[in-house]
Amino acid sequence: MLHMLPLSAIRIFESAARLGSFRAAAEELNLSPSAISHAIVRLERDLGVSLFERTTRSVSLTLAGQTLLNHASNAFEELRRGVELVSSKSAQLLRLHCAPSFAAQVLSPRLPSFLNENPGVEVKVAASTTYARFVDGLYDADVVYGEPLNREDLIVVPLGEEVVSPMCSPEMASRIRSPRDLLRLPLIRSDLKRIQWIDWFEANSLGPPPPPSMSFDRSFLAVDAAVNGLGIALESDLLARRELQSGKLVRPFQGICRDNRYIGHYVAYPKSGSQRRLARVFADWLTRQYAL
Repeated sequence: MLHMLPLSAIRIFESAARLGSFRAAAEELNLSPSAISHAIVRLERDLGVSLFERTTRSVSLTLAGQTLLNHASNAFEELRRGVELVSSKSAQLLRLHCAPSFAAQVLSPRLPSFLNENPGVEVKVAASTTYARFVDGLYDADVVYGEPLNREDLIVVPLGEEVVSPMCSPEMASRIRSPRDLLRLPLIRSDLKRIQWIDWFEANSLGPPPPPSMSFDRSFLAVDAAVNGLGIALESDLLARRELQSGKLVRPFQGICRDNRYIGHYVAYPKSGSQRRLARVFADWLTRQYAL
């Protein structure tokens, strides 16, 4: 039956189902709402099933419609990838995977510099805490938190040392006289951080830390909470650089206490592949950024 269905009809259905609106699909595809409606009616007739439940105010997917949407979305995503791979523009498309906090706090503010240095390059960024799988061709480079374990086919570049120290708003810092004041002030925990409060307390012979007042699963959220005066975060000078430079955050024990230092982030890309050159350009640029 598939060969009897026009691809345009499936495309119209996918847009309307994804957006939940015939009118929105019409705007996206530059068609009239009536053209959208007629195309979907014909598709339902050809398939012999109803794809949408219609009321005077809205449309919603039937079970059959939801099933078709799942498969159609996957099919169009695969088609998009194929077009990118064979397109002459693909050589100028850099597909990045990135640790979320690094993407928000470090990469995003600096991307204009990379694009200015490399005119014609397009960058697409996806962020998650998982490591990228290069075997499926989804990504050209990955900025990861923690050294990759499976690195046989990868070039892995450490991105320099980070200093992890307590930081807080200037107002909260005015209430601190000594490191032991941390025992009575609200501490903010970054759940996925490799260095935790217990490490900093041990490094400064302060004994066990009190339980944190709040915790976040992303460093950029912990940084933002500290900026808003909710407590004291134990964070990387790299991830909080903008806030430290602007004065929104300060390090009350800088030069007084021992800080934790480590290499937190790495950039990885395949040793072979059509985008190896562009990935290396990006890795070299990112390495230089650490020196600034």
